[in-house]
Amino acid sequence: MRYIKELRENERIIEHYLCKKKESKESRAGKTFLSLRLQDKTGSIDAKVWEITKDIGQFEEGDVVKIDGTVGSYMNEPQLKVVKLRRSTEGEYIHEDFIPTTEKDVGEMFGKVSALIKGAKNTYIKALLENIFIKNEELAEIFKSHSAAMHMHHSYMGGLLEHTLSVAETCMFLGGRYKYVNMDLLLAGALLHDIGKIYELSPMPQNEYTDDGQMLGHIVLGLEMVSAEIAKIDGFPHELASLIKHCIVAHHGEFEFGSPKIPAIPEAMILHFADNIDAKLTTFGEIYEKDTAPGLWTTYQKSLGRYIRKPVNV
Repeated sequence: MRYIKELRENERIIEHYLCKKKESKESRAGKTFLSLRLQDKTGSIDAKVWEITKDIGQFEEGDVVKIDGTVGSYMNEPQLKVVKLRRSTEGEYIHEDFIPTTEKDVGEMFGKVSALIKGAKNTYIKALLENIFIKNEELAEIFKSHSAAMHMHHSYMGGLLEHTLSVAETCMFLGGRYKYVNMDLLLAGALLHDIGKIYELSPMPQNEYTDDGQMLGHIVLGLEMVSAEIAKIDGFPHELASLIKHCIVAHHGEFEFGSPKIPAIPEAMILHFADNIDAKLTTFGEIYEKDTAPGLWTTYQKSLGRYIRKPVNV
């Protein structure tokens, strides 16, 4: 299989990919064309069908399709010009080739999450985390397999677990260095800050915003879920519940980044920075994996709003 991350400009490609998006559009000259988003387990690529001829068969979003095309570029991003396309048939492809998946061991990562929960000293926080991540086996399986985003950082199967663990470990490191930090509260915020994404995004390989995801977003969805779980625990202190919820609603850090509140406690501040560090540095790595620009600098990266220098080897 010729994976998307291996494609190079001017190369002819005859291969099977998952059609993530299909839109019929009209050019300025009034001519109809198809705009596609094709995906395999290594990433996705924009594709255009400029001429809708007899060589373009019937297909829909979610189908695996066989394409014949040439790799070009548009605004410094790779783009496929497709001249032939048909729906692939069973036996021509392997389903796993089209589902981006974490390179890390899911069992090992979840074991580390479980160990962090086991180490919590506050009985209410420990019960809350155990109820969500350990005792609710169905939810745990969803959490382990879910992505953390549609297109940005950790947008692959297992990405939510990978991101959550990374944020939690960074929080535990930072929190231990400062006074006035409640480590159990910080742990709860770290493990729960993105839990709403299991409702915001559909499972892989679709990985699209759900109806609730579009209307409410993962912060509200996570807050609702955690509030419901807290209500099941007899005697859960109202103040502690509010502190945990504050960490969730403030983890984006700034109003302009979609945060309903800004951090008002050190635990929420640490969580915000740990979340931002992991998101941004993972994005750097993903850019390095995909960028093919010659020289020391990548193409302009819209997600970061800058050019970035390639890895330093000194």
